[in-house]
Amino acid sequence: MNFPFYVAKRYLFSRKKRNAINIITNISITGIAVSTAALIIILSVYNGFENLIYSLSNFSDADIEITPTEGKTINITNDKIKKIKGINGIDDIAYALEETVLLRHEGKQYFATIKGVSDNYANISGIDSAIVDGEFLLKNKNHRFAIIGRGISYFLGVGTDAVRPISVYALKKDAKRNMNPSEAFNRKLIFPIGIFSIEDEVDTKYMIVPIDFARELLDNSENIISSIELKINETADFENTQYQLEELLSPEFSVKNRYQQNELFYKVMQSEKWAIYFILTFILIIASFNIVGTLTMLILEKKENIETLIHLGSDKKLINRIFLIEGLLVSISGAFIGLLFGLAISFAQAKFELIKLKGSESFLIDAYPVAVEWSNVLAVAATVIIIGFLAAWFPIKTVSSKLAKI
Repeated sequence: MNFPFYVAKRYLFSRKKRNAINIITNISITGIAVSTAALIIILSVYNGFENLIYSLSNFSDADIEITPTEGKTINITNDKIKKIKGINGIDDIAYALEETVLLRHEGKQYFATIKGVSDNYANISGIDSAIVDGEFLLKNKNHRFAIIGRGISYFLGVGTDAVRPISVYALKKDAKRNMNPSEAFNRKLIFPIGIFSIEDEVDTKYMIVPIDFARELLDNSENIISSIELKINETADFENTQYQLEELLSPEFSVKNRYQQNELFYKVMQSEKWAIYFILTFILIIASFNIVGTLTMLILEKKENIETLIHLGSDKKLINRIFLIEGLLVSISGAFIGLLFGLAISFAQAKFELIKLKGSESFLIDAYPVAVEWSNVLAVAATVIIIGFLAAWFPIKTVSSKLAKI
C-alpha cells in the first residue's frame, strides 16, 4: 500500500486527542455531502423540466419549420416545393397560415392566433396526442372544424358540445380608416370539435383550423402561407437535411429545428440551471473551508509524528503528500456520500413521485420531473474533488513552514 495514503487513512479514521478535530472532520464531510447531494438533485430536476418541455414541443412544433426572414407570409412556388420534397430525409410536408383574429362566442370575446393548417398537420406535429376533449378533425365532408387550446376554451366558455359556432373576425386587406367597422372585418363561423392542452402559452394562443378556411378569412391566395413545416425521417441525418434546406432556401427563408424554434426559452433554462450550479458550488466552497481547519488542527496535533517521520528519513514532499491525501479523503468521502444520497433521492422521485407540484391539477404532471444525466454526475464529482484539492493545499503551506523550523 502507498505509504502516504496509508498514513492519511489512519489519520482520517483514528480517534484524535482533541475531540474538536473529530467534530470538524465530520462537519466537513457532512457539509460536502449535503452540497454534493443538492447539486445532483437540483441539476436532475432542471434536466427533468427540460425534457418535459422538449417533449411538449413535439406536440406543437415540427421537426423543421421554414419561415420568411422578412415579413409574415411566403409566396411559395411549386418549383420550390418540388426542390424541398426532393431533399433526402423529408417524410412529410405541411403548410400553415397564421394571423391574429378576434373570437366571439355568446357575448364573450378573445384575441387569439388562428393557424390554418394542411389536412396532414397531425402527422407533422403530433398535436392529436394532446387532445383532452373531443377529437382532432379538421374536415368531414363539407363541414370544417376548429381545434382550440384549453385556455381559449376557458376564456370563451365554449366546449366541444357547443350549440352555437365561434365567430372569427379578421381585418380585411383593403380596409380603410374611415370605413364602417362592421364592413372592415371578414367574419366566418366555425364549430370547435376538439380541445388540446400542451402548455399555457400555446393553449391560450392558438386555434387550429383548415388552411382553406384561414385563406378565405384572410383574403389570401393559395400560394400565400406563413410557414412550411417538415417531418424528418428518424433514420435520416438530421443535421445534413437541415443544411441542405438552408443551402436551398437561404437567405430568403429561415430554416429552424425544434430547438431553434424555442431558442430563447432553452437558453434561459440553461442560464438558470448553471446559475444554480455556481451558487451551490459557492456553498460547497464555503463548506470546504472546514477542511482547512481540520488539516491545520491535525498538523498541530501530529507535530511529534512529523518530527519522527523526518528523523526516519522522510522528506518534506512526503509529509506534504500525507496531509494533501488526508484532505482529499475528506472531500472524496463527502462526495461519495453526497452522490449516493443525491442519486437515491433523484431516482426515488422519478419512480415514486414523492414531492408533488403545488396546484398540480393545472399542470400536465403531478410531481417534480427528474432526469439524471451522468455527465452532470461526473461534473459534480470533478468539481468536489478539485475544490477539495485546493482546500487541502492551503494548510500544506503550514506543514512546509512547520518543517522548516524542525
